[in-house]
Amino acid sequence: MNFALTDEQQHIREAVSRICADFDADYWLEKDRHGGFPLDFHQAIAKAGWLGICMPTEYGGSGLGVAEAAIMMQAISESGAGMSGASAIHMNIFGLNPVVVYGTEAQKRRMLPPLIEGREKACFAVTEPNTGLNTTQLKTFAKKDGDRYLVSGRKVWISTAQVTEKMLLLARTTPLDAVKKPTQGLSLFYTNLDRRYVEVREIEKMGRKAVDSNELFIDELPVPAEDLIGVEGEGFKQILHGMNPERVLAAAAAIGLGRAALRRAAAYANERIVFDRPIGKNQGVQHPLAKCWMELEAASLMVMNAAWRYDQGLECGAEANAAKYLSGEAGFRACENAVLTHGGFGYAKEYHVERYMREAMLLRIAPISIQLIMCYIAEKVLGLPRSY
Repeated sequence: MNFALTDEQQHIREAVSRICADFDADYWLEKDRHGGFPLDFHQAIAKAGWLGICMPTEYGGSGLGVAEAAIMMQAISESGAGMSGASAIHMNIFGLNPVVVYGTEAQKRRMLPPLIEGREKACFAVTEPNTGLNTTQLKTFAKKDGDRYLVSGRKVWISTAQVTEKMLLLARTTPLDAVKKPTQGLSLFYTNLDRRYVEVREIEKMGRKAVDSNELFIDELPVPAEDLIGVEGEGFKQILHGMNPERVLAAAAAIGLGRAALRRAAAYANERIVFDRPIGKNQGVQHPLAKCWMELEAASLMVMNAAWRYDQGLECGAEANAAKYLSGEAGFRACENAVLTHGGFGYAKEYHVERYMREAMLLRIAPISIQLIMCYIAEKVLGLPRSY
């Protein structure tokens, strides 16, 4: 059993960190204040070839695994980019995994290279206002109309929809009352986000201003039949191939964010002199930060375990969910304690930890809530009766 990064994985971490060094804390502070998608950062990652880290080499990707992608996401977040940097490329890393698994050869050659090369961006259009994480109850409907579908409905919390050209869209193609199981009758499409038929409204939110979140109003969007991924009606099964990697990569970003906050807290505690001594000499400051370090390291092991299991083709639902829970909680506590270590200055934007704490809250909520993770572990791992 070897816990060390391989030489290749260490190279990934170092190479990505070098790119991130060109986008310093002041860059991300400016993005947090005024918004605007970090296109220059996105393009720098794309130009270096990292958007295709998990994609097959025959379509321009690197052919590596979710473990390597997790290392990359952690390095981006840890650089100080936090969730603003991680979310700018998150969907592009894991989102089209269903296309890799279920798409035809023609679809892969048409859909994957533009995303990998950074010529196109995509959003993940699944969640709806009245269903939340109850995905089988989606109301957005795709009606077959000759050689196309006409899609109507609403989606919410769709990241990057202000700037994307494409969307991975989950919609019903068979009414819920006409299927034997609610998981049936959902279909997956990768298609144009055509703004003639889709109104995109941005949602003002607590943090991560650089990466927009939106509500989509879809009115008879024409979707060519060749944009259907796999078999009609099997979209729920297909979308699951993106969910575990999504949780692993979100967890890795949470670890990176916590480490960035902890690094700033330790530096400040060494420099800040009160009562003629650095505040870091006080155990009341030392102990919470030491505990945060331990929690982050333990959560990081679960992240890499989940990523390794996914890459080996093993069942990893429990591990991916546990990684998301542990990392989200550890990352938040690290950010909280970084603010407290800074005292009043922790409340000031110029010290950056205030931004980190706002971004860390997101990782306790999305892409799955801490409560539903515990329900999953209780039912699937411990064999307790389903509670919802």
